[in-house]
Amino acid sequence: MTFLEEIAAARRRRVGEAQDREPLAALRARCARTAPAADALARLASWPVGRRAVVAEIKRRSPSKGPLAPHLDAPALARAYEANGAFAISVLTEPDYFGGSVADLEAVRAAVKVPLLYKDFVSDPYQVWEARAAGADLVLLIVALLGERTAEFVTLARDAGVEPLVEIHEASELDTALAAGARLVGINNRDLKSFRVDLAVSRALLPRLPEGVFGVAESGLRGPGDLEDLERSGARAFLVGESLVTADDPGAALATLVRRAAP
Repeated sequence: MTFLEEIAAARRRRVGEAQDREPLAALRARCARTAPAADALARLASWPVGRRAVVAEIKRRSPSKGPLAPHLDAPALARAYEANGAFAISVLTEPDYFGGSVADLEAVRAAVKVPLLYKDFVSDPYQVWEARAAGADLVLLIVALLGERTAEFVTLARDAGVEPLVEIHEASELDTALAAGARLVGINNRDLKSFRVDLAVSRALLPRLPEGVFGVAESGLRGPGDLEDLERSGARAFLVGESLVTADDPGAALATLVRRAAP
């Protein structure tokens, strides 16, 4: 069993527990009472040229690095991100390996107005509806996990009212994402099997995105230079987590990434 499969198995057990507490029918009924999701694609298409579109992440720990910010205050951090120009906020909701929770997402939704990404290891339809009920506008779908079911989950996400961020790591996965109708493609520089990070992954795959598909560079982004580099390859947005949550002032660290230097 790969580490990705291990995490997915743990998530399936957790989803079963969640369904015992709130059956899918009740969850879907709660979604119907939730305010409509923000149109993140329109927001990205009209994002000001003087700023970079950064998806700032709320992340307590990682399997490869251990504790990062175990005692962070999710709503307070989200407000700092919003105040410093975040395009969107990613909330890790996986509990066993990343220390997250759906409660974090709900608390962040109550604290800020920017679009929110439910970042998790989605392999059950229940999780998509859970994301919408908690106030997410975007949901992460990982091709390495979903495989041939990617198209099914892309359709499900849009039916639930959230836009899928379809994550890939290699060319064959990009083909799957595009065939599934992805409009927002996350290119993860971290191999989820080995956890090795290489920005060359984004450099190679971003130029392959067709017109009308937005590329989001993910993982291993440390400073403005990395973002400038990947912009030249075609990145339209950037998902940044570890370097922000471990900064002395995450809001100020975000501001340096968002701010585009004058030509």
